[in-house]
Amino acid sequence: QVQLVESGGGLVQAGGSLRLSCAASGRTFSTTAMAWFRQTPTKEREFVAAVNWSGGSTAYGGFVKGRFTISRDNARNTVYLQMNSLKPEDTAVYYCAAKKYYSGSFRPNDFETWGQGTQVTVSS
Repeated sequence: QVQLVESGGGLVQAGGSLRLSCAASGRTFSTTAMAWFRQTPTKEREFVAAVNWSGGSTAYGGFVKGRFTISRDNARNTVYLQMNSLKPEDTAVYYCAAKKYYSGSFRPNDFETWGQGTQVTVSS
């Protein structure tokens, strides 16, 4: 079982950048598919990005449009989300999530383990 703790959220101006980190504990991290989701009080949880166990395969939500990059460092048991060109509409709580296999869909219900979330606020 993997446990996840996010960090790196905060307040940034529009056009700025943030890097989120998700530290994982558990011996199975290096074989686990990882993802980032986000949620606001008025919207359902939304898929942001996913990465397979090796980092060789990634997927992104349609709104990302080249602004975000997901990566992982298995030696550090950490997955990252580099967010550039941030917009006020990117304001949300960002969650890290894990599931056993990268294949299949990236719906929230497909993921078995979640972190507590980190707030990202983008001011205009």
